[in-house]
Amino acid sequence: MQQDQNILQVKKLSKYFGGLAAVANCSIKIKKGSITGIIGPNGSGKTTLFNLIAGNLKPSEGNVLFQDEDITGIPSYELFSKGLLRTFQIAHEFTNLTVLENLMMVPGKQSGENLVNALFKPGLVKKEEINVKKKALEVIDFLNLKHLSNELAGNLSGGQKKLLELGRTMMVDAKLVLLDEVGAGVNRTLLKDIGSAILRLNKEKGYTFCMIEHDMEFISRLCNPVIVMAEGSVLFEGTSDEVKKNEQVIDSYLGRGSKLKDKS
Repeated sequence: MQQDQNILQVKKLSKYFGGLAAVANCSIKIKKGSITGIIGPNGSGKTTLFNLIAGNLKPSEGNVLFQDEDITGIPSYELFSKGLLRTFQIAHEFTNLTVLENLMMVPGKQSGENLVNALFKPGLVKKEEINVKKKALEVIDFLNLKHLSNELAGNLSGGQKKLLELGRTMMVDAKLVLLDEVGAGVNRTLLKDIGSAILRLNKEKGYTFCMIEHDMEFISRLCNPVIVMAEGSVLFEGTSDEVKKNEQVIDSYLGRGSKLKDKS
């Protein structure tokens, strides 16, 4: 896959809350087919930047381009249909539905949602339902969740819910997925499974990922490049090795340089 094309461009983006700039004149580029990591101390503007890109907040200044289209301030549900998705720190699932049913709920504009179609075009509705179920089963197989397909989502562990969240992005053929601390609260074994799923989606399905993550070991395994934010803007961009050796980056963590080293 060509990686010289930018799927996302953030141009001089700023967001003020009162007199404070949560994001300040921030510019980044995400290459198509890449897995880009964003790190930074708490309060560096990472989550606000994601909210601005994903349409959850409107910027005070600047622009966001997705596939060369200006999407600045477009609400998240419209971006969802364009293939730009954002997962949250806390995975949102329908707790009283099974894993399979959760996946089948994702695709929008299904004919069965229209009362007229449901009453007078049951054949069309049934055909769509069969296709959606087929795709959901393929997603379950891809993510190695077969043993949980009929389990209620509310009974899943935190890591399993994160895998389900990844599966939901597959139901709509996402082009760019923003991952917000996908590793938070996940045990090391499941984190490895999630990492493997992200790598496979990237290599086999052509997904582009941008992730906020505190776990530098996880970032090092998956991401190139890594963008470091501080005080609302980009401090440094490079490989994970370059990031870990950069004095500016270590200083921005105020002596917490150990956080930038892989766990041995």
